[in-house]
Amino acid sequence: MITKRSLYWLATALLIFSLIGCQIFRPAQYTVKRISDGDTLTVSDSQGTNIKVRFACVDAPEVPHTAKERASKRAVVRDQFQWGVQAQNRVQQLVKQGGDRVNLIITDSDRYGRKVSEVRLSDGTLVQEVLVREGLALVYRPYLKDCPSAAIVDQAEAEAKQQQRGVWSDPKFVEPWEYRRRNK
Repeated sequence: MITKRSLYWLATALLIFSLIGCQIFRPAQYTVKRISDGDTLTVSDSQGTNIKVRFACVDAPEVPHTAKERASKRAVVRDQFQWGVQAQNRVQQLVKQGGDRVNLIITDSDRYGRKVSEVRLSDGTLVQEVLVREGLALVYRPYLKDCPSAAIVDQAEAEAKQQQRGVWSDPKFVEPWEYRRRNK
């Protein structure tokens, strides 16, 4: 039998859950502090702690990190960095569009201590999907099994390849993982 007292406690519990409990199911929001390249950024949480983030599901072309890399005359290096800078610039545009704030769904940590995360703008836009759809990042298959949006980024890459967008239009382009293997 349902009593007034049990209805009161049920209503109270539902009110508390609706006010604070729903936060559990929302991705946490962070302020972007730095965009290192096309798949790595530094964010700050609500307590001001900086967190390095590696984008889940994808790998973007490399950007030059040293003066030697910036001065390189090798075609494969210059090609990689040209695409890497474009990817980095696109992430900057997207983050600015989102008011310098992103929502993260952290899926793992990598060997460098970065939080592997899905990165979304406040309107729900999946940053990885945009980059892959525009041919500025590639699906990173070794980590795809742990990627919550695997089907989305996989479909975006199929479209980018078919439409020859971004790196898919460049016959000289070397996948970032292959570039790193050869040059590091």
